[in-house]
Amino acid sequence: MWVRGIRGATTVEHNEEQEILAATSELLNAIISANDFNPDDLCSVFITVTEDITATFPARAIRQLSGWDLVPLMCSLEIPVENSLPKCIRLMVLVNTDKGQAEMHHIYLKAAQALRPDIVKLTNSSL
Repeated sequence: MWVRGIRGATTVEHNEEQEILAATSELLNAIISANDFNPDDLCSVFITVTEDITATFPARAIRQLSGWDLVPLMCSLEIPVENSLPKCIRLMVLVNTDKGQAEMHHIYLKAAQALRPDIVKLTNSSL
C-alpha cells in the first residue's frame, strides 16, 4: 500500500461562509467520487486558501461529513503570488491505496480549471 496525493481546487464568487463551505464540500465530494475511497483510507487533507478567503475555515465543511471527524485536517494560506487566481480553495488529499499515482484523478472546478487545463482535460476524458 502507498500514500498517494490527490489534488483539487475550486473557487468562490464571494468571501461568504456558506459559499466557502458549499464549494469545499462540492470539491471533496467530486474527489471522493472520482477516486473511490472512504475516510478510513486517508492519511490527511491539507487545505489552502488565497488571502481573500477569510469568512470561515474550509475544514469546517469536511468536519461535518459523516466519518470524517478523525481525519487530520490542516488549513493554511496559499502563497500570495501576483496575478494569481483569486478566491481559490485548494485540497491535497493524502490517501492510502494500492493504486498507482497515475490512477489518481485530480479535480479542478469552476475558475480553478484554469490552474491545470492539462489535468482537467485528462480527468474529464477518463471519467
